Amino acid sequence: MQIPFTKMHGLGNDFVVLDARETRLPPLGPATAAALADRHTGIGCDQLVLIEPSDRADWKMRIFNADGSEVEACGNAARAVGMLIGAAVSLETLGGEIHAVPGDDGGIAVDMGVPRFGWQDIPLAYAMDTLSLPLGWDGLENPVCVNVGNPHAVFFVGDADAVALDTLGPVIENDAVFPERINVNVANVTARDAISLRVWERGAGLTRACGTGACATAVAAMRRGLTDREVTVTLPGGALSIRWNDADRITMTGPASIAFTGQFDWGDYA
Repeated sequence: MQIPFTKMHGLGNDFVVLDARETRLPPLGPATAAALADRHTGIGCDQLVLIEPSDRADWKMRIFNADGSEVEACGNAARAVGMLIGAAVSLETLGGEIHAVPGDDGGIAVDMGVPRFGWQDIPLAYAMDTLSLPLGWDGLENPVCVNVGNPHAVFFVGDADAVALDTLGPVIENDAVFPERINVNVANVTARDAISLRVWERGAGLTRACGTGACATAVAAMRRGLTDREVTVTLPGGALSIRWNDADRITMTGPASIAFTGQFDWGDYA
């Protein structure tokens, strides 16, 4: 069975998008998702994205990390899907309903909803203050924890580039204090409206960009009074504009691009 796909990226955070809005696909599980995401023997991507019919929104967006685990939300993937559809769209995700709107400048604005801060919302293994977790890992200390559809720990440091995130990221991601694992963000605030950010993404590793990470980090900085309510977050792959409005909703704006299209034989990866 030949399956068409679209390879896309948002600031270098790349996706294989499968469009099942009109043509039903075989059941997609972790093993197939991981095989397709493999950069040596598959198509290669940070996340595999599946667009399906939805009973609650315009469409459903399912997201699988490179290790095959299905996750709740992905801001860059939402921008990619919004760009692919080419119109304002509501998307059902495991993390809740989000909305993507194409902009006049070719960018995509995504309403990421209302962030959550309760320790049960992250979740943590036990009750702690999510504005300053009383924990540390080899110099990374007192993170802010935020759930923006998926869970993030945000560490504010003097120099994000100096942190050995490839080493510390997997340690923190899999710490028992985070029973559903965690996305790890290291950031330094460079101005009241600017943040530099690197992200270790749960189930994917170091990534050039992470939309939910940018949202979580911006909100964490705002909660600590480090920035104003609208900031530019610069990641290795480029910049995203994040606004947290008076209704507590987060809007993320940035580009998305199609890299190439193709098709594959489902049986080769099932």
